[in-house]
Amino acid sequence: MNAIDNKPVKAVLFDLDGTLLDTAPDLGAALNYLCRQYQQPEISAETYTPIASHGSRGLLNLAFAEQMAVADGAQAKHLREQFLSYYNDNIAHATQPFKGVAELLQALKEATVEVAIVTNKPELLTTRLLPYFRDLHAISVVVSGDTLDVSKPHPEPLLHAAQQLGVAADCCVYVGDAERDIEAGRNAGMVTVLAGYGYISDQDQPQRWGADYTIETPLELLKILSIDDLGRDSSAIE
Repeated sequence: MNAIDNKPVKAVLFDLDGTLLDTAPDLGAALNYLCRQYQQPEISAETYTPIASHGSRGLLNLAFAEQMAVADGAQAKHLREQFLSYYNDNIAHATQPFKGVAELLQALKEATVEVAIVTNKPELLTTRLLPYFRDLHAISVVVSGDTLDVSKPHPEPLLHAAQQLGVAADCCVYVGDAERDIEAGRNAGMVTVLAGYGYISDQDQPQRWGADYTIETPLELLKILSIDDLGRDSSAIE
């Protein structure tokens, strides 16, 4: 039985950036392209990586805080359009799945656990990115940031994915690396797992987010689900 505390788990829903894929290098490259265009100092990977889950606005704030302060201003809009255009054209130059993701997805498949992606990434970028990664091709249910009228931390995108899978929300686990992921999962009535290996900054306080579990590698999820790395049932959680 795939279970947590003897409760059946029929599906695992994943965030994308910082959970399945390490997209920070390409997002950072887009940011530094704009820095060069506007004669701003480039931002180090050490600085931009923890912010990568916050999307274009969070990243642009690192170098263009004054311009981004007026969120609906012309400058902020233009910067975001330039960022997204460069990122769209260079979306998978350095992006890679986190180590262990391929094995995790295979084990879930063998254990007959359904899988979906729920991300705040715009659908245009999500659908452009996913085909580059063969291990993600089998994931047919993908809910992006603009699939619905609301996005995370609202629980509806998670509930929509569960509905598409035909699985009750209380039989789902949601895995993500941001506070909004844990909030959305809790509000959807799902077991929440914090991807501690993802994009978490020193200013974040993940211990206050209320995740049910934290994993430091993707494959640690199998232990939580009482599945071994070959997709066979294993002993209960220690």
